[in-house]
Amino acid sequence: MDSANQTASAAEFVLLGLSAHPKLDKTFFVLILAMYLVILLGNSVLILVTILDSHLHTPMYFFLGNLSFLDVCYTTSSVPLILDSFLTPRKTISFSACFGQMFLSFAMGATECVLLGMMAFDRYVAICNPLRYPVIMSKAVYVPMAISSWVAGGAASMVQTSLAIRLPFCGDNVINHFTCEILAVLKLACADISVNVISMGVTNVIFLAIPVLFISFSYVFILTTILRIPSAEGRKKAFSTCSAHLTVVVIFYGTILFMYGKPKSKDPLGADKQDLADKLISLFYGVVTPMLNPIIYSLRNKDVKAAMRNLVVFQKPLT
Repeated sequence: MDSANQTASAAEFVLLGLSAHPKLDKTFFVLILAMYLVILLGNSVLILVTILDSHLHTPMYFFLGNLSFLDVCYTTSSVPLILDSFLTPRKTISFSACFGQMFLSFAMGATECVLLGMMAFDRYVAICNPLRYPVIMSKAVYVPMAISSWVAGGAASMVQTSLAIRLPFCGDNVINHFTCEILAVLKLACADISVNVISMGVTNVIFLAIPVLFISFSYVFILTTILRIPSAEGRKKAFSTCSAHLTVVVIFYGTILFMYGKPKSKDPLGADKQDLADKLISLFYGVVTPMLNPIIYSLRNKDVKAAMRNLVVFQKPLT
């Protein structure tokens, strides 16, 4: 009987979204929709130019194309659900759809953590070992690096989702979030989640702490090498090749660390404000960051700007 009740209650979840702040729904719907369209357009253009322009057939732009495709997949796994939540107060979502969306979002986020680390290694080799760069970063190396990022992210998501989906949800089925964010869902389980917590901790070390340390050490060596370049023009040119990636890394990891690292309020009134702040920060992480990536790379990279100009204006064919 208990098992049947648990199964019945877990047939669907309710996403609160901003139902406690209905006046914000229309504003945020228009804002998020506009950002989503920019994400699709900007990242699609970046993917096209990295494929069509032979001058961009290098490891750096191959990783950039993967990052753009990743951002499209990541936002598409969550933004339509977010937009629907603004139109439908207390949006319901089936059990299977909830965990499917959870898997995709977690997989894309974990993949991006690894991919940004791979891109840092590419910039390290390009700046610190330029003569050996063609050998170290050959196609036989950088393609498996990108593939391993996707496989690692998918594997981590599979583990976390499979552990979460086995939990009984026999009580409250209201998720205080826009989407089926894994931490928000785990709060609803009516069983011991210590295994999930430990597993999440290990995953955070592997996909957050290690990549951050790796990227940090890479840029220590990169900046040290750049400062040794005698000419100011040479230093500027060397730094410009990695400034876009560094900017994306700071925004991406800065938002994650702010979202999960800030202290929790113990005051009930403060907790309500904190819940709203957490939701808005998650929107920034899930929508604004993917929108900024193509803008940052197109504004700070002459090759990308030239390729985009050729694609959009058709000044000359891409070869």
